[in-house]
Amino acid sequence: MSSEMIALFTQTFSDSEGEAEGKTIGLLVGDLLTTTPEQELKGFVAKQGERLIAGVLFTPLSFENGEVGYLLSPMATLTECQGKGVGQALINFGLEHLKQQGIELVFTYGDPNFYSRVGFQQVTEAQFKAPHTLSFPHGWLAQSLAGELTPIQGSSSCVQGLDSPAYW
Repeated sequence: MSSEMIALFTQTFSDSEGEAEGKTIGLLVGDLLTTTPEQELKGFVAKQGERLIAGVLFTPLSFENGEVGYLLSPMATLTECQGKGVGQALINFGLEHLKQQGIELVFTYGDPNFYSRVGFQQVTEAQFKAPHTLSFPHGWLAQSLAGELTPIQGSSSCVQGLDSPAYW
């Protein structure tokens, strides 16, 4: 499954952002799948028959005060399957799974217009510090799976695969 997952992300990001970005995200997915402890990595896929058409990964985002949320990154839906609700349904499935496991906070770094459709809202680094300086602060998003968003003071850290300023 990991080679299929890497291929999905590489192709999707190559189509939308160019070949170099596709390779970068493919490598990121490979790193996340191989370096993140199995019990911490939450991955979900959507298939059409035997074909993988969408995937999303969630990994821990730990705060200085001991609180742990999860970070949705990355997410991909094959270009020809976009605009049909597949990605949103997959994210909602993943969020429900996290909620059932007692996870209360989920973050992502992406397009507010897309992620607001699945419950995310823009937050600031004053509310929740990202692991690295954000190149697009308006893309820092969060949602509470247990009520209201309550800011957390102090720094945060992510898993090894995402721990590079290049992704932020």
